[in-house]
Amino acid sequence: MGAAMLTGRARPFVLAAAALGLSAPACAEVTRTTDDSFVVRHEVVVEASPKAVWLALISPAGWWSKDHTWSGDADNLTLTPQAGGCFCETIPEVDEPGRFTLQGSVEHMRVIQAYPEQALRMQGALGPLQSEPVIGILTIAISKVEQGTRIVWEYNVGGPMRYEVPVISKAVDGVMGLQVAALGKLLGPVAIPESEASDAEPDAVDTDAPPQTAPASKPAPATATPASAATIKPAPTITAPPAAAPVVKPAVPPAPKVVTPPVPASKPAPKPATKPGTVDDAFGDLKDDKPRG
Repeated sequence: MGAAMLTGRARPFVLAAAALGLSAPACAEVTRTTDDSFVVRHEVVVEASPKAVWLALISPAGWWSKDHTWSGDADNLTLTPQAGGCFCETIPEVDEPGRFTLQGSVEHMRVIQAYPEQALRMQGALGPLQSEPVIGILTIAISKVEQGTRIVWEYNVGGPMRYEVPVISKAVDGVMGLQVAALGKLLGPVAIPESEASDAEPDAVDTDAPPQTAPASKPAPATATPASAATIKPAPTITAPPAAAPVVKPAVPPAPKVVTPPVPASKPAPKPATKPGTVDDAFGDLKDDKPRG
């Protein structure tokens, strides 16, 4: 495991990390690593408008490096900017003498959020990570700044993998940096000098100075006592008048019940006699005697 495992499709990732120097975006780094996860972050400012950045971003064939495709041709890349859309690559068929193949395809990532001119978020394991049971979330944020448009690119990968995280994270960081740099070059990169801290450093604390003693608080002035204290008389007791006895109304005798004699039930009309064994005999109880108009 380790560097020896970075063979085949993983080798361009290592080479890209070494060649990142001149084409790196304004900010690029591995911001976090654990035993089974890492985060890489890149940032670049371009002259183009957020709309132009968005249109270029969703057309990876115009800027994605062909060296990091399965077919060897970036023209085979497409990206559908909607939830569930695919960042995919077509593997063209080969029709040569003595050799014929069918067309194939690769899903690099799947779109889980598309907010035009502001954010694009996709899920997928890129490059050699595709063979590992990891989850990778790529978030690309677009914002308007004074110098132009800022593009922040963050790839968050987590899960069990057969690569050593310190090795694979640097390799992936290099490839991500190349892609961001290529996108920035297409849109006109803006050189941003390293900003100096705007807030002044706090004053140093002189630990050799003697501690300052808080001034003793003055005693509170005594409350003035009036010359002659007035005698407070108790409030007079107010006696409530006795409650009046409730008026008792004479009971009203209940009204006599009216007994209604029961109405004798009418006897059903006798059914006409039918001959046994006929249809009328079998379905006579379902016969509709109502006249039909």
